[in-house]
Amino acid sequence: MSEIVITRTTRETNISLSLDLRGSGQARVNTGIGFFDHMLTLFAAHGLFDLTVEAKGDLHIDEHHTVEDVGICLGRAIDQGLGDRSGVVRTAHSYVPMDESLAFVAIDLGGRPYCIFEAEWHTPRIGGLGTDLVGHFFESVAFHARMNLHMRVLYGRNDHHQCEALFKAFARALDATVQLDPRRQGPPSTKGTLTA
Repeated sequence: MSEIVITRTTRETNISLSLDLRGSGQARVNTGIGFFDHMLTLFAAHGLFDLTVEAKGDLHIDEHHTVEDVGICLGRAIDQGLGDRSGVVRTAHSYVPMDESLAFVAIDLGGRPYCIFEAEWHTPRIGGLGTDLVGHFFESVAFHARMNLHMRVLYGRNDHHQCEALFKAFARALDATVQLDPRRQGPPSTKGTLTA
């Protein structure tokens, strides 16, 4: 695994993203959405990924396209960073508390995209990020990373805390799935492949 660079340019966004799944937790993120930058930065820190994101989007309309397209780019970077997925642990989960909130995330890197997202929000926005976009962001990541992603906020009262717990749990679960198991040769599948 090495640093992967993804670019995406549309009439709605212009994004450059780099990701190293074997990093040290360094992040440089600028999406124009302060709370989203905060979540991506802590994702890198808690997963020990090196992440750079430069995103210019049509924020004069709203933040939807920027958040969605960053999710697409992050998912593609994860997918490309895994190569043929040989030797990876493949599945993992994480529970992360954040004060009164508790989040759970389970991941399978088996090559089949699916996302289950369960969270009840108390407000429509956290800073400049619409809470309805949190689930959509992770759906975009899961689809383009070709992963099964199951996420749930078990309980909480503060949306900032709930969202932060989700991003931290995602980071920790992803870090665990991408680790190499020295006992394993080839992809962790009875099919012999995780790419088809």
